[in-house]
Amino acid sequence: MTEVSVIIPTYNRADFISECVQSVLAQTLPAREVIIVDDGSTDATYNILNDLGFNSISTPKTVLRYIFQKNQGVSSARNLGIKEAKSEYIALLDSDDLWLKGKLDRQVIAFRGDIQHRRLCHTDEIWVRNGIRVNQHKKHKKSGGNVFQSCLKLCCISPSSTMLHRSVFEDFGFFDEDLPACEDYDFWLRYSSKEEVIFINEPLIIKKGGHSDQLSGVHWGMDRFRIYALEKILNEPDLKLDYRIAAIREVILKMEILINGSQKRKKKVYAETLLEKKQYWEDSLRRCFND
Repeated sequence: MTEVSVIIPTYNRADFISECVQSVLAQTLPAREVIIVDDGSTDATYNILNDLGFNSISTPKTVLRYIFQKNQGVSSARNLGIKEAKSEYIALLDSDDLWLKGKLDRQVIAFRGDIQHRRLCHTDEIWVRNGIRVNQHKKHKKSGGNVFQSCLKLCCISPSSTMLHRSVFEDFGFFDEDLPACEDYDFWLRYSSKEEVIFINEPLIIKKGGHSDQLSGVHWGMDRFRIYALEKILNEPDLKLDYRIAAIREVILKMEILINGSQKRKKKVYAETLLEKKQYWEDSLRRCFND
């Protein structure tokens, strides 16, 4: 039997954590373990999870583990959970999202039937904003196979929709703890630059949004973090030439957007630094065609 560990990082999500966990426990394929890494919550998260049986001695089907750490960010919390996991497969879930019944089962079946032996599977999703279902924009359409160029524009894989073979983290490393946001964008870029993904064209998660504490609302200029990730992947010496060209074009585009935003915010020094970097990548792009 295929075993799955579920990793849920959380921080002050007492309003969502119970429903999130219940969606895991309602799966048709029981997880071997659910590991919640609490990144320093100061609300009622611990009490809620304690009532649900986390760290209880008697757990019939699924081991429920609660780990507390001082606040170090979502990447640190998620990485700790992954390192603690004991199963062959690891499913990620953000604590404000939900799984629909059959999500784990469908992904395990997809892995078993995949003759290409791909190691990452994601699914389609339902979006809910402030309690209201909304339609995804065309640019957010999910896909499988070779998704590197799709991943350049924006984060096209939701962590909550993924299941990965644990060897992925052995080969690609973990989520970048230097990134306060867009750590998933960075990880999918690294993975998709080398391997293809399985996609289940069926919404199997509910992705919630609109909270005031979402990282996209906390940090200005999210493209700062995407540029960091793009420059990381561009420093990989074995990156395919067509991938390199596409990534350079994307980093230049994101820099142009961020330069305009920085100038409006009167961040003159930062804008000047970006202009220098943009010139470097424009020169690099020309060399790609001249070499």
